[in-house]
Amino acid sequence: MTEKYLVFDISAAYGHFKKPYTTTSPLTYSIPTRTAVSGIVAAILGLGKEDYQKHFSKAQAKIAIGIKSPIKKVRISENLINTKKSMNIIHERTQIKIEFLKDVCYRIYFTHSDKQIYERLKELLNGHSTVYTISMGLSENLANYTFAGEFDGREVNGNKEVVEFSSVIPLDILKKGDVEYEDDREYFTETIPVEMDADRNVKEYREVLFERNSYKIKAKADSYIRIEGIDENILII
Repeated sequence: MTEKYLVFDISAAYGHFKKPYTTTSPLTYSIPTRTAVSGIVAAILGLGKEDYQKHFSKAQAKIAIGIKSPIKKVRISENLINTKKSMNIIHERTQIKIEFLKDVCYRIYFTHSDKQIYERLKELLNGHSTVYTISMGLSENLANYTFAGEFDGREVNGNKEVVEFSSVIPLDILKKGDVEYEDDREYFTETIPVEMDADRNVKEYREVLFERNSYKIKAKADSYIRIEGIDENILII
């Protein structure tokens, strides 16, 4: 089976994808979550944040995420101002440290069952246009993107040979011994949200494996997508 995929790289000086269990000192995921990528694509298309989730279910949109530059994190102090009393006079402020991603770049692989959405996104990516401004998580973390192109994605089944994956790998598809770990690599796992309902409640989380310095991961998988033309293997999350 072969499908068309749009491939683009999104980058920013700073980024933040908040982990929900952190409050006083917000921490960030190391990669944009699938739900965050859906929001970025929706912003490019101009879909409202109130209803875009219904267009990006796992049944409709196939998304894979790759790491193009080493993941670096910094902590920056920010002042939170109490605006309940006044918008122009500062009555109270609270300083907190926020963890940010620094100088990161991610590769997004995207296809959609709705051809109108797919073709509209391709048109905008080709023209380096967006309807709404895109950001790396928070609105102040403005982002840019580079369109790599449209490619055929061929599904490969039944191949238990070790291949190099350019995307993060969902751990639930792997068995013991399926990953070929290399000594000079830095491997991490994170549990990220992958799907939300119309009320923006998370319906599903998934644990993923990635290499922090943007190296490819050698592993075996029962099924994966081969992106023809750029020779990259990916796994959908």
